[in-house]
Amino acid sequence: MSMVCLSDFEAYAKKYLPKIAWDYFAAGADDCTTRDENILAYKRIRFRPRMLRDVSMMDIRTKILGTQISFPVGIAPTGFHQLAWPDGEKSTARAARAMNTCYIASTYSTCTLEEISAAAPGGLHWFQLYIHRNRAASQQLVQRAEALGFQGLVLTADLPYTGKRRDDVRNGFRLPPHMKVRNLERAFEVCKMSPLDPSVTWNDIYWLRSLTRLPIIIKGILTKEDAELAVRHGVQGIIVSNHGGRQLDEGPATVDALVEVVEAVRGRVEVYVDGGIRKGSDVLKALALGAKCVFIGRPVLWGLAYKGEEGLQEVLRILQDEFRLSMALAG
Repeated sequence: MSMVCLSDFEAYAKKYLPKIAWDYFAAGADDCTTRDENILAYKRIRFRPRMLRDVSMMDIRTKILGTQISFPVGIAPTGFHQLAWPDGEKSTARAARAMNTCYIASTYSTCTLEEISAAAPGGLHWFQLYIHRNRAASQQLVQRAEALGFQGLVLTADLPYTGKRRDDVRNGFRLPPHMKVRNLERAFEVCKMSPLDPSVTWNDIYWLRSLTRLPIIIKGILTKEDAELAVRHGVQGIIVSNHGGRQLDEGPATVDALVEVVEAVRGRVEVYVDGGIRKGSDVLKALALGAKCVFIGRPVLWGLAYKGEEGLQEVLRILQDEFRLSMALAG
């Protein structure tokens, strides 16, 4: 099968992944309104192309927090990559390094931070953190990530509780017995209730700051009020995100929220966006609206399901080529 666009990878993954895995990756909260709106919002945005601009030479590289990447698309944190490909997050890390971009490894990885780091030494890795009731486990994770050379700490702010994803409830979703949330195995044994800490507040950014010298990026911001608070609490970056529509349904599409956040931040910190990016032209739209870089989630999992590391590289290469072409045609 010839893979021409990201939808081809989606169709492949839907056909060949076990239903329970496909449903988990595809799930949105409640009616999936926000999940679907993330994609539709990009379709409503139009370019104003300029002509005769000499686009014979184009530089699509950018820098995020001072580190250069080959083009402004990184890999968002998603859990349980072994559901898509046996090598899991190790393949993801290798593909990101091969394409010279940033990979945000999830707290809920099915490979350890050590395995991810060893799979792609020298790659640009950030670590995504959920703060758990077992604060000692969270502290240990942050310090492990820093010691392993991860270069950023991404605090997810929109998950005090898990959103209601109906297919997961119907399927009774749980990881197969041979897979584990490898970074938290012992921590989960200690915690009998939901391990997530719903009491986390802005003050916990100061607690994180006391644990690490890593720059802190906050993920899950959708309003100018929270963007202002993020800047005031000293974060270095904001990811405009609604968790792929998996948390609160009927919130704004991320590309719509992006404009408000960029305006509020006024260049004081870097702003990124995830959710709904399916084409290179979507990347260009996000950049035109003020994002420094975008991050992709579900398409990463489709690429892994297709051919592991090689499939994910193909997904990134298609986005890269489409982005370059969109830049040229838009002048």
